[in-house]
Amino acid sequence: MNRKELFQQISDKKSFLCVGLDTDLSKIPSHLLKESDPIFEFNKQIIEQTADFAVAYKPNIAFYEALGPKGWESLQKTLEFIPKEIFTIADAKRGDIGNTSGLYAKAFFETMDFDSITVAPYMGVDSVRPFLEFENKWVILLALTSNEGSADFQLSTSQSGKPFFQEVLEKSSGWGNPDNMMYVVGATRGEKIAEVRKIVPEHFFLVPGVGAQGGSLAEVAKFGMNSQCGLLVNSSRGIIYAGNDKDFAKVAGTEAKKLQQEMETMLNKYL
Repeated sequence: MNRKELFQQISDKKSFLCVGLDTDLSKIPSHLLKESDPIFEFNKQIIEQTADFAVAYKPNIAFYEALGPKGWESLQKTLEFIPKEIFTIADAKRGDIGNTSGLYAKAFFETMDFDSITVAPYMGVDSVRPFLEFENKWVILLALTSNEGSADFQLSTSQSGKPFFQEVLEKSSGWGNPDNMMYVVGATRGEKIAEVRKIVPEHFFLVPGVGAQGGSLAEVAKFGMNSQCGLLVNSSRGIIYAGNDKDFAKVAGTEAKKLQQEMETMLNKYL
């Protein structure tokens, strides 16, 4: 999916919602456990109820690979069920030496046909470049994350006197471009979003941390939105685990719609 197609979907749905499919067997409604593939059945019903409001889905790969071969099967079936016009993100946080990264890229972009993958930049350009060699595929580079330990490195000051996350943004922005690279920018660091936007004005941000983690959607839109929205705001637990009964998917759809309506207001305000 290219940038124009992604923005068209945002415009059509009046939404920049990404639904995180962090599907955990211990958390899904118990009645699904009798299904031959409980993970896929849960995801299928969530997608059916939220697809009108979401422009992206983001399976966190750890939840699937932890289950071994059956988990990978559930992931592939989920990916094939997602409507083709909806952006897909493999939240895999890969990053290794060049030839290994090339195989990761092949796995997620060719074998599984995801639109994008999250990548860690710590090993530098040669670990990221292989992912950028696929047409109409995206790298989503970790820049400023919302976890507590992010301060250990991301906010530390480099020899230039800048926070390390700024160095990452400035350096990596030359590896790709706004048509094939996005950045992860955590919503719980709302005061930093404006700083990131100044450094990379045209790139899309994937923004976790809204909802269950306490991030402010209003702050994200105020400081992060650009002329083509430039935001994919992710909600995982706040949507997929909003209900825990037989109507869980309907409840998830209601929560997704609420976020979409908030997003529509913000798109009208800032675009």
